Amino acid sequence: MRSVGRRVTAVLLAPVLVGLVASCGASSQTRTQARARPKDAAFQHPGVLVSKGQLDTVRKHVNAGNQPWLKAFLDMRDSKYGSYKYQAKPYASVDCPGGDKSAKPVHGCVEEREDAIAAYTQALLFGITGKQEHADKAREIMDAWSAKVKGHTEEDAGLQTAWAGSTWSRAAELVRYTPGAGWPADRVERFRTMLRTAYLPEVTKKVPDFNGNWDLAMTDAAIGIAVFLDDHQAFDDALERFRQRVPAYFYLQKDGHVPLTPVGSTVDTPQKMTTYWFGQQRYMDGVAQETCRNFKHVGYSLAATAHIAETAWHQGVDLYRDVKDRLKAALDFHARYQMGEAAPAWLCGGKVDRNMGPDVEVALNHLENRLDVHVPAAHKLVEQTRPAGTDDLFVSWETLTHAGNPAD
Repeated sequence: MRSVGRRVTAVLLAPVLVGLVASCGASSQTRTQARARPKDAAFQHPGVLVSKGQLDTVRKHVNAGNQPWLKAFLDMRDSKYGSYKYQAKPYASVDCPGGDKSAKPVHGCVEEREDAIAAYTQALLFGITGKQEHADKAREIMDAWSAKVKGHTEEDAGLQTAWAGSTWSRAAELVRYTPGAGWPADRVERFRTMLRTAYLPEVTKKVPDFNGNWDLAMTDAAIGIAVFLDDHQAFDDALERFRQRVPAYFYLQKDGHVPLTPVGSTVDTPQKMTTYWFGQQRYMDGVAQETCRNFKHVGYSLAATAHIAETAWHQGVDLYRDVKDRLKAALDFHARYQMGEAAPAWLCGGKVDRNMGPDVEVALNHLENRLDVHVPAAHKLVEQTRPAGTDDLFVSWETLTHAGNPAD
């Protein structure tokens, strides 16, 4: 597996951070609680990451030959995921042991993630082109998995179900709610059962001491699945989890001398905090819990945070409101160093791992195009790297779907 979140067990020697114990976990008073969605309020469909209005805008841009959308579309269409010949490889049990070099056998982990991305790709292609073959292929892939998969095992089951589950829900939402896709009701119901039984229990497990990219990716999957299932309780639970984790992951100086911690965390000493933040002991606006691990995992967290907030936005809940300052600070902070600015000695000992993926389009779209908030470094970064493709995990084609696309 390429991303690993682990329970913090090591203890490093570190200077005492003033006020840590009082600040860690403190905070019913500093966090806004999730607003419950009215039980009788209907969910908006399609409304998992991409709305109908956004898809309509993408179609207009592509048909007009506008850039960067046309190039993004062609890259998606011509990828392996866009092929009419794509063949699903479902597994009954997806077994994903932890660690990149685990000696345990891996069964179905890459195949599941790639098949979910292929289904989402084909669903987008159908929504943009109207070609029935793409709807057929998306349904074929999803039906193959819903007929076979029963569950996930091994240490990385939570992360695997997060990555695949978030993408499955996007694909299913578009196919089910794009006219003409032709997904039979019994197959829809079988897919719903798959998400409820083989994914939702894993992605709703509590992991307050794991690295934050796990928790955020799991919440990304949970909120998408909740919308597809029309499950109000799962949706409300995802809102609350978001509001607990995001302030504990992206630091702002208003938090105090040290970062906040998620509810239930056992990171309650200076030494544990230093370990949890990968040796970082000085906190400035925008720094993230995994900044000194590498930018790849921060990118995962930026993407997942935006995915969750975007899905909630389409459902009439503004999660962005309380985290926009954190997003802006984190985007600009990491974009500067991703593009080569020298890291100061106080940051990760002056060494950062610049390996961020295609992770900032959704957040940048909201800040720039809905709120008119300028994020210059992040804007420059996306202009240099567009069109964003896929990380082959859970982020796919977001220049196409969200660049300059504030439509609800």
